[in-house]
Order: sequence, then structure tokens, then C-alpha cells
Amino acid sequence: MEKKTVTVKILGMTREYPMGITYAEIVKEYEGATKYPIVLVMKDGKLRELHKRLKQDGTLEFITTADEIGHKTYKRSAILLLLKALYNVAGHDKIKKAVIHYAVSSGYYVTVDGDVAITEDFLLKVKEYMLELVEKKIPVMKRSVGTDEAISLFHKHKMYDKENLFRYRRVSRVNIYSIEEFEDYFYGFMVHHTGYIKYFDLYPYDDGFVLQLPERKDPEIVPAFEPHQKIFQVQKEANIWGKMMRTETVGDLNNQITHQGANELILIAEALQEGKIAKIADQIVEAGHKKFIMIAGPSSSGKTTFSHRLSIQLSAHGLKPHPIAVDNYFVNREHTPLDEEGNYNFECLEAIDVKQFNNDMNALLRGEEVEIPTYNFKTGKREYKGNFLKLEESDILVIEGIHCLNDKLSETLPKENKFKIYVSALTQLNVDEHNRIPTTDGRLIRRIVRDARTRGTSAKDTIAMWNSVRRGEEANIFPYQESADVMFNSALIYELAVLKIYAEPLLFGISPEEPEYHEAKRLLKFFDYFVGMPGEAVPTNSLLREFIGGGCFDV
Repeated sequence: MEKKTVTVKILGMTREYPMGITYAEIVKEYEGATKYPIVLVMKDGKLRELHKRLKQDGTLEFITTADEIGHKTYKRSAILLLLKALYNVAGHDKIKKAVIHYAVSSGYYVTVDGDVAITEDFLLKVKEYMLELVEKKIPVMKRSVGTDEAISLFHKHKMYDKENLFRYRRVSRVNIYSIEEFEDYFYGFMVHHTGYIKYFDLYPYDDGFVLQLPERKDPEIVPAFEPHQKIFQVQKEANIWGKMMRTETVGDLNNQITHQGANELILIAEALQEGKIAKIADQIVEAGHKKFIMIAGPSSSGKTTFSHRLSIQLSAHGLKPHPIAVDNYFVNREHTPLDEEGNYNFECLEAIDVKQFNNDMNALLRGEEVEIPTYNFKTGKREYKGNFLKLEESDILVIEGIHCLNDKLSETLPKENKFKIYVSALTQLNVDEHNRIPTTDGRLIRRIVRDARTRGTSAKDTIAMWNSVRRGEEANIFPYQESADVMFNSALIYELAVLKIYAEPLLFGISPEEPEYHEAKRLLKFFDYFVGMPGEAVPTNSLLREFIGGGCFDV
């Protein structure tokens, strides 16, 4: 009987393979054809792990560790490898719970609850064991089990967060990954074997340690460990808030919504934020002589609503705040610099008329009357519409813009008159103990919902430009975040349950043939973990209202 073959197009060439050959076998032929290791393939637009088999004709594309999906796959696999080594070295009976927290430096902060001392010696043993596993190229196995079986399995392994999580999943089956005897659940694909996970390091830090990993731009180099202490403390505070509200994971949140209702949780979360904003206002007043409150943060961090709420708190101290948007100092469109693709680069500092901004702010500081411009985004021109401003003793400027922490924007303003605030949405919620929720996912979901509501922008278009937005943030915002006098975390522990209701219909609108479909599918799968919650109980002054609408501020 003639053996069946399958025809596929790879790197512009047509090849024939026996039907049922694994993608791993095909990829082996192309070692060296790509700069970095191939960790997944795309078969006719669908992602596939390397253990899967080729069954039909079509087109095959390679996903490496330098691709966004491939890089995430590498990091996820490194966490599995770490956990396997951690439990092996410490002993399963010594660990009650190991938690993968938020990003620190280029890796993840990890804590261990149990009879384990996180010392340099202990971490060295864990690292050595991880490298042994890498050397052995042990297959990362995957099996599908029924949801009930998965719940029993997680209970046996004392992974109670996962047990709780899957009580709310409507799927009938769950994918379990394993390295030898150690098995776990992860949200996303894995590499084919441990030999791929060569690049990592471990550093003791705070009450735990950091798993340091390569960055996407250089996936075979582990960068130096450079923690940002200020933002770490904000993340740690958020974690404390989560524990206080007994809502550390998505399963905990689902329990709150289904058993107690979310009203109390919403009120507590909002009260914590309001208290934080009030403290920042107190700091500004106590510092004295502050005339320029400089607020910066990445896209969809809620800067605008924060500035309004801060202004109210400042008003309660007898001050008179005036909002200033740095965007109104954009240069005219024809003078806007271009990026490497020939598009207008609105996010670089050179897109701002820095000289005019400084002239106006210094004039206000001297007590002069200044006409504040308005930028017309339709015509691409700066306009003057009679918006005159003069500062009295109790007046204070609340200035918002992506460059506000960069001293080059306000280079001639006296340092003693500036107070700098960094705003970001640093979610304190984990999917479970081993699956974190990236901060960028939370902001992307916020933006999808807001853009659709306020700008008529499709989810497809928002996703398409998100990488460009992030590149702008990495160049213009993140390098300056540690220079802030204070940091404010705008994430609300309950928000994803509310945003689910608004985001899902928008994501379902992206068709499978669109390049953005994979990201939409990933986010839809992510929302499957959450019990949705209507937004009626969200206060009108909430930061979340900036995205879902219905707020009391003009944003």
C-alpha cells in the first residue's frame, strides 16, 4: 500500500513529507535556517506545538524565540522548568505554595510559602538542577484530561488556586503539561523539550527571588539584574491589598462575585484607591512650593481620570488646580518627525514644542497671563482660542503627558516647583499561583473597550497598533518611571470581570483570516476564566469609567 504524503510550502519552497510526521521532525531539518530556535509553527494561520503532526497540505511558517508568541512560549516554559526544579530541590513536602508574581527587571518575582529558606546556596542548587534538565532535553509532555479529573489532580498536588479556578471553567477538557513526574496547568503553549530553555538566571530579591530571562530583542542573552525598587514596592502594595480583600486569584474573584456579590469588593477597591490619591495630595501640599504636577504613564493607565480625582483632592486642601494637556503643545503636523516606517511619530519628544511649553510655564510661574493653546487633531495645527491663564498663590497646574517624567520636557522649570507622578495599571490579580496576568494585557483590554466607545475604532485596529504603542512606551515612558516622586497603581482588582462584558463582543468581531485573530482568540480564552459582572455598581468617579463610560468626568 502506497504511503500517503503531504505537500507543504516552507520558506517559499514546496516540500513533501509523509502524512503524520511531527512538526518537530520537520523543524529539525531547518536548524540554522533561522537565527533563533524554532519553538512553534504556524500551519495555515493556526499555531501548533511541535509534537503535533502534519496531516494536510498547506503552508508552514516558523515561530522563533525572537517572535512575540515564541518569546512568551519560552518564558512560560522557563517557569515550568523552574517549578519542577524548585519542588525537586526543596522537596514537595516542604513547599505549601510557590507563586509567580509580577515582572521584575527582565524576569518574574517568585515567592515560596513553606519550610524553605531562599538563600544564594539554595538558588544555586535550583539553577544547577535546571541546567541538568536542559542538558537532558527532556520532552515537555502534554495531555488532555476532563475538567473534573483536572480539579482532582490539582487538589492532589495541593494547587488549590487551580482547583478553585477550574470550578468556573465551562470547557470540558484541560491541557496538562509535565516534565517527568511534575505536572501543571499553563495558559498558553510550551516548547518541545527542556533543551530549548538554556538562558536564565536566579537572583535572591526581597522576600523571594527573581527568575531572570532574556528579552525578546536579544533572546539568547540574559540581561543584568536591575530591579526598579519604586515600582516593585507599588506592586507589592497591590499584592497586600489583594490579600486583604481575600482576592489574589481569578478563582477568588469568581467566588466573591458568585457568593457575596461584588458590591463590597468594588467599594473596598475604590476606597483604597481614593485613600491613595488623598495621600498623594497631602504629600504635594506638605512639600510646599509645588506649581507643576507632572503626570505620566503608559497608554490606558487612566491618567486623565486620575488627574481629575487628584484635582478634587487638591481643591479640598484649598488649592485651585488647572489641567494642562501636553498634547496641546504638539508641533504642527508638517513638522512632526517620522519613524523608521515613514509614519508620523507622535510619541517622541521632538513631536512636542518643548521651547514654547517651557516659555509658557515659566511665564505662568512669574505671575504673567498666558494664552494656553489647543491642538486641533483634525487639521494638525495648534490653535489659540482665548484660553487665558494666570496663576495666583493658590493656583496649581496639573499637567498630563507621556513625557512628563522626562526632565527634557520641563528643562527650564525649577526642580523645587515640580512634583512628578507615575501612573500605571499594575494588576494585583493572578490567574492562579503559576499563571500571572501581564500588565500589558490589562491595559490592552482597557484600550480596546475605550477606543471602540469613544473613537469607533475596531478591536482589530487597536490590536494592530498595540505593538507600536508599546515601542513608544518603552522609549519614552518606562526609562523615566523611577524618577517619579510617587507612583500610583490604577488597576482595580475587579475590573477584568466588568471589562469582559464589553470586550468579548468586540473580540468576536475579528475573523480568523485577520492577522489579529490569534491575539483576539488568546484574549477570549483568557476571559473564559472570569465570571462576568455588569458595570452598574462601578462608581461614576471610578478610573474604570474612563474606559466603560458613564463617568462624572469629561474624559
